[in-house]
Amino acid sequence: MALHAKAKAEPGFRFYALYDKIYREDILAHAWAQCRSNKGAPGVDGKDFADVEAYGVERWLGELALALKDEKYRPDPIRRVLIPKANGKLRPLGISTLRDRVCMTAAMLVLDPIFEADLPPEQYAYRQGRNAQQAVIEVEETLFFGHREVVDADLADYLDRAAQCPQVHDGGLKRSGCWTTALIRRPFCRPRRMMTASRSPRFTRCNTVWRVTPSRWVATCIAT
Repeated sequence: MALHAKAKAEPGFRFYALYDKIYREDILAHAWAQCRSNKGAPGVDGKDFADVEAYGVERWLGELALALKDEKYRPDPIRRVLIPKANGKLRPLGISTLRDRVCMTAAMLVLDPIFEADLPPEQYAYRQGRNAQQAVIEVEETLFFGHREVVDADLADYLDRAAQCPQVHDGGLKRSGCWTTALIRRPFCRPRRMMTASRSPRFTRCNTVWRVTPSRWVATCIAT
């Protein structure tokens, strides 16, 4: 609430020194509770919630907090699962380990209130306390007041091309959307070039965290 209030009151304020908030005991405990309520399948390590509870949740969270504090934490590989789609195709789904899910949820708990302050009121997707039904009601009200033109846009199979890109040694192939610099297979590809968003960045460069709109090159690296 304090982060959201600060971000709402001062749109140009830059946040810093947020990393230590992620491994706070109460933040990790709340992140664990959220992940536990969402359930979900185990990741590549095969560990589920029952395994962690048998090991000891406090002990497990304490070890995770220490790894984050000492900056020794490294994310695990993603388990790939293919989910059937209505059109007969398969949708790739990545399942993270419990350890990674708790870390990502903790980061979201810290960052979400800051970004939430900048979102426009007409945006309903992936926001706490908002849902698709509320968006439908607003659309109905807009139609009632005479706005009857609707633009529907979707990014179809956005990641498919990146997933099918050739390996580095095949970078000479003239395939649309592929560059040799974007084909190096790495768990994370730290962006080197960015385009800042229209509003002021929220974060200091010393923490290498900016509110940005990635360029096409950066987006391709992340997708790859």
